[in-house]
Amino acid sequence: MTVAIIGTGKMGSGIAKLLAGKGEKVVIGARDPAKASALAAEIGGDAEGGGIEAAVKLADLVILAVWYQQFEETVRAAGDLSGKVLVDISNPITEDFKGLRIGHTTSAAEELQALAPKAKVVKAFNTIFAELLPAEAREGRDPVQVFVAADDEAAKTAVSDVVAKGGFQPVDSGPLSNARFLEPVGEINIWFGFFLGWGTSAAPAWIKG
Repeated sequence: MTVAIIGTGKMGSGIAKLLAGKGEKVVIGARDPAKASALAAEIGGDAEGGGIEAAVKLADLVILAVWYQQFEETVRAAGDLSGKVLVDISNPITEDFKGLRIGHTTSAAEELQALAPKAKVVKAFNTIFAELLPAEAREGRDPVQVFVAADDEAAKTAVSDVVAKGGFQPVDSGPLSNARFLEPVGEINIWFGFFLGWGTSAAPAWIKG
């Protein structure tokens, strides 16, 4: 399977490096193709980088690692997303990182599905910091959970497999509408990590009794 990562920020580059290191074929897309190419060169191997649409065309699964505010322009740039598994890792946070822009009746993931109705949108990776993406950052601790929500079960399974390959514990979190609950979990983790002194090793875990 070929995985496209759209975005070259901390989360995008971290996921790209993690998956490439686990043997996944990775293509990187960005508004600035030169940044995507530079990241691919840094990763090495058969990683590729370029424009957003080019990366999407090559991929079976697309991880959207951009800010919520950039969804509309990114979806336009992506071209045909029909049938693609499209992973939303965002939290629709405010400029000061202390609140959410939307919630209760919708979510960033649902807004993305509305923008890309022919894609199979999956929510994942929104409750961990980029610093936990390298495998060595998780050594000696319990498996870090990644909550996965989607309406399409096959898409959810595909993303859960990628999550597990990265060394995380995928947690089936129900339908895509449950992103309305996962995004506030991501926001409280930001509070713990940045404003309450826990640091970026903080991550939520659901305990099954």
